[in-house]
Amino acid sequence: MVGLGRVVAVERVVPADPQTVFDILADPALHPVLDGSGSVRRAREGNPARLSQGAHFGMDMHLGLRYRIDNTVVEFDEPRRIAWRHFAGHRWRYVLTPVATGTLVREEWDPSRVPHLWPYLALTRFPSRNRTGMTASLERLAEMVSVA
Repeated sequence: MVGLGRVVAVERVVPADPQTVFDILADPALHPVLDGSGSVRRAREGNPARLSQGAHFGMDMHLGLRYRIDNTVVEFDEPRRIAWRHFAGHRWRYVLTPVATGTLVREEWDPSRVPHLWPYLALTRFPSRNRTGMTASLERLAEMVSVA
């Protein structure tokens, strides 16, 4: 678990090379399977098969109520880094670093571009809930690459 100011981050080594991990992250159809928070329910129709810089993709979500979210890929450095943001500006980022036993995966939730929302986010315990969901997501990622 790592914290950089208001960025919430978790890390885990997964037993696969960075390209294998990146391929999973770049496939929006796998995001509901990967999500450990339980909020990503289904990839929306019309998503690209593989994400790229500037790609738009949508998800059906549930967090107390059902809603749809549209995302834009804002960072893309294959196979090292991928990030997307939604309308509010939060970024979900994955940074991949090769290590002897596979890939060190760092998942980050970065609300730093929307500082005016921080009091609300802190009050609703979003940072700690995101940390819990992110830890579960990285566990799922490790399971996915172990089975592959």
